This record gives sequence, C-alpha cells and structure tokens, in this order.
Amino acid sequence: MTLTSDATTTKTVLASPYQRSVADYWNQERNPVNLLLGDVDGTYHHHYGIGEPDWTVLEGPEETRERRLVEELHRLETAQAALLLDHLGDIPASGRLLDAGCGRGGTSLMANLRFGCRTEGVSISEEQVRFATEQAERRGVADSVRFSFRNMLDTGFETASFDGIWNNESTMYVNLNDLFAEHSRLLKPGGRYVCITGCYNDVYGLPSRPVSQINSHYICDIHPRSAYFAAMAANGLVPINVVDLTAATIPYWRLRERSHLVTGIEDAFLEAYTGGSFHYLLIAADRI
Repeated sequence: MTLTSDATTTKTVLASPYQRSVADYWNQERNPVNLLLGDVDGTYHHHYGIGEPDWTVLEGPEETRERRLVEELHRLETAQAALLLDHLGDIPASGRLLDAGCGRGGTSLMANLRFGCRTEGVSISEEQVRFATEQAERRGVADSVRFSFRNMLDTGFETASFDGIWNNESTMYVNLNDLFAEHSRLLKPGGRYVCITGCYNDVYGLPSRPVSQINSHYICDIHPRSAYFAAMAANGLVPINVVDLTAATIPYWRLRERSHLVTGIEDAFLEAYTGGSFHYLLIAADRI
C-alpha cells in the first residue's frame, strides 16, 4: 500500500472539517503513555486497561519503579485487547478481520497472532498507518496484516468480505448509524462485530461535567449507552453479549493516576466512572 496520499485522496478520506481536526490530532500525537507502553513488547495500544493491577509495582527499588509501572499498565491494556478478541469467537485461518480505527495497530497484530488470518486496519491518521505498517513489517507479517488510510464510515472494501470487525475505543469519533451501516455491509451474514467503548449513562441525562472534559480532551463526542443498541438494531446487528467493564477498568485508572505517565485526564475518568455517569462496555453482536 501507499503510505503517502495526494490531496485528492486525503479530501476523499477526510470528509469533513471535524475529521480533518481529528486526523491532525492523531498525526501529531506522541504521548509517552502510548509509546512507552508499546515499547515493552512492540505492541502499541491506543486504549485503556482492565483487571486488578499488581500494586507492588509502586513499591520496591525506586530506580526500577517507572519501568515496572509501564510494564504493568501495558499488561492491563493488553488484557483489554485480548478480551475483545475472545468475543470474536472462532475465526478460521482463512478468515478476514477489520480493525476499524486501528491506532498504531496493536490489536490487529494480536488478532493475526491468535487466529493466523488476514487483518485489515484502517485509520484516518496517515501517521498511525505508517507506524502500524512499520510494526507489521518488523514482525514479518506485512503480507497478512495490512494498514491503510481509509475512513471507517466508507472503507471501499467489498460487501460481505469480513468474518469479524471491531472498534476498540474509536466509536466516539463517528455517527453510530453511519458506522454500523458500513459494518453491516462489510460483514458476512453471521459475522461478528465487537466494540469496547466508554458511553455515558442515559439515566444521568446529558453528559456529565467529567464526561464533557473527556470529550474536550480527545476532541470526541461520547455517545449515550442507548444509542449503541438503537443503531445496531437499525442495521441488522443483534447483540449476543454485553459486558459491563466499568468496575474492571477503575483499578487501571487508579494505578495510572499514581504513575509518572499522568496526562491530566485521569481524574475525569475516575470521577465519571465512580459517579455513575459513565460506563465502560463491551458489546458483541452478530450480523443477521
């Protein structure tokens, strides 16, 4: 694939001023909380973690404490991606998967390692596509794990050409009806869709103050919980599993707020989760 694009291609992929602003943000992003964690084993995530941390990483020799914190945060983020892949079900080695909003490619590479199938990752950030492609080449899997500069709302891939699709914390950047319409088109009948996402609590009403802070920090628009199920129903995606991961992710944020990698958004996540205005959900659905 071509890692650089001409002005016409860029204009086609980035269909609105908002999408251009999001692409600019991720093209310029060099946050250590993403890069240092990925350096642990070459798997670079752009999402958060689940599970109980090993709190002893905060103790012990000071000279190795930062390294141990980085490794533990990375372990929790990798556990989140592994849980998402668990919910894709049995994917044959002859299958094909789509990572919609792939970031720097970590979950795509994990999927290929687990299932041995072809994986396509798409992003509106050309820098993310370049970085992810480089990681696939370093692992010697560039023929089966490919990343391309595409819009997940209009990928250009063939209809009914994927066995599974996922969004790992990327749905808050798009209109859900448009997204699920494209996913429904791309999935084979019986194909599986999985997302892990933060969503605000409909019972709370409108987004709370900490949820609004998160929106502002990441230039995104967090959806209400109900919007996911309404948009799936409208596009032939029937939930088979819904898992509330809110309690499972709070310890990750408590560890991160005590690390040297704080970004200033940790308090907002913790206030939103513990106050009940924000939920962290995994939703798996089948294409009918």
